Amino acid sequence: MRRRTFLLATAGALALPACGRSARLPAIPAGAAVLAFGDSVTYGTGASPGEDWPSLLGGMTGWKVVNAGIPGDTADAAKGRIGPLLEEHRPALVIVEIGGNDFLRRRPQKAVKEDIRQILAAVRGSGASAVLMAVPELSLLGAVTRSPSDAAFYGELGKEEKVPVIEDVFSDILGHPELCADQIHPNARGYRQMADGLHAALKKTGIAPR
Repeated sequence: MRRRTFLLATAGALALPACGRSARLPAIPAGAAVLAFGDSVTYGTGASPGEDWPSLLGGMTGWKVVNAGIPGDTADAAKGRIGPLLEEHRPALVIVEIGGNDFLRRRPQKAVKEDIRQILAAVRGSGASAVLMAVPELSLLGAVTRSPSDAAFYGELGKEEKVPVIEDVFSDILGHPELCADQIHPNARGYRQMADGLHAALKKTGIAPR
């Protein structure tokens, strides 16, 4: 199995500019509201209710995770719905997983990157912490070899916006047919692995309870 890496974009992505020490996002205690914001992969397409990664992550952390995944959603459309969700739920943390449907529609990655940048700005503007999950890009080689890789701009965006990026978790799952319901969605086992990978990465940042 291709190794899974849980990176914060770069080692210095969260550095404090004044003194160079590593910044840590605030720990999110059990019982806090957390928004899982994304598309069908957040919604849980390919598995039964309760087997989606937001539900599983809530069980692991004690967070009240709100599943705000909409099948077919794009980063372009998601810009318009993040604000009302932040107002309604007042989350302490927002985990953003979006972009796959933009890739399917062949939207330029530069445009997708800027859409996600706006979503992250809205999250931070609400006072919540943001975490970004990298999404695999469309690639003929990746499809043929069953070795998809994350679109590079997620890591770039994390560095630019000083937001933690969880890399290789989603792409690693899509590289293993036994973890997939179809070519773009995990199955129940895949969502369990996704939740495990997210939890491990969030513990590493100090955000999630240990």
